[in-house]
Amino acid sequence: MGKAMRKLALAKQLNRGKKVSGMMRTMAGGYRAASKIGAWQEPPREILPKYIQAFCGKMAGSFGVNIVEVEPVPQTHALWASNHISWMDIPVIGSVSPAFFLSKAEVADMPIFGRLAKAAGTLFIKRGSGDADSVAQQMTTFLQKGYSILFYPEGTTTDGTRIKKIHGKLLQSAIDAGKPVQPIVLCYVNSDGELDDKVPYFGGLTMKESLLQIMDSSAVTAYVLPLEPLATSGKTKAALTKELQERMQEGLKTLHSRVLKSESEGVPSPTSSTAEQRLKQPA
Repeated sequence: MGKAMRKLALAKQLNRGKKVSGMMRTMAGGYRAASKIGAWQEPPREILPKYIQAFCGKMAGSFGVNIVEVEPVPQTHALWASNHISWMDIPVIGSVSPAFFLSKAEVADMPIFGRLAKAAGTLFIKRGSGDADSVAQQMTTFLQKGYSILFYPEGTTTDGTRIKKIHGKLLQSAIDAGKPVQPIVLCYVNSDGELDDKVPYFGGLTMKESLLQIMDSSAVTAYVLPLEPLATSGKTKAALTKELQERMQEGLKTLHSRVLKSESEGVPSPTSSTAEQRLKQPA
């Protein structure tokens, strides 16, 4: 291996080490915050969102991902629906949304992450064999208690260029609870002002490969754009699904037109309600 190659390999290892160190510091901070507010015993959902937002913003930042709200994200009590590109979506959307995450019950038993997810007030869903109705009922109860939930209606990750066909079964929870649906769309942009191709986690990519790709990336910006909420009163699940599909498709096109250099003359500056400000909150 030549001198230049060795220097490049060393720089890559140092960069990875720096990001891993940042991630571990963020995790440790999350554990301290959970202890401070008594989240290990019973997650205090009334105050948790601000801690989750700060934690998620720092976690994304530890991977070198900057988060920009193209428009201020409202702290709406609703069923939140986002497009899905990567596991990185969790810290990105979590840094701006007041919603609690939806997760499979098995995650609660995972070491380290499972315990932290419990403290963060994650809604753990007990699934039967494709029992979406049961999941929707659990979500309805949660929404009726005054808590917001975030889910990914596409049901899978994509390359971020478009919105796939969404699945509307879980929208029944918003209808039954009488709460709106709050769509939000995001995209990842590289230093050239193009859609980033390292953050998307789809196809045959393994989690390890995805982690290394993101660690080796630089200057990635996650742009998030909240869309107009959808009222649910008097609507059928089919009608609401169609409306959400159209709203998210148009919303993603709008987002791309506003932040991609190939489609606009520049990129937006962070608004007065950016995720960066939330990093100043205790977490």
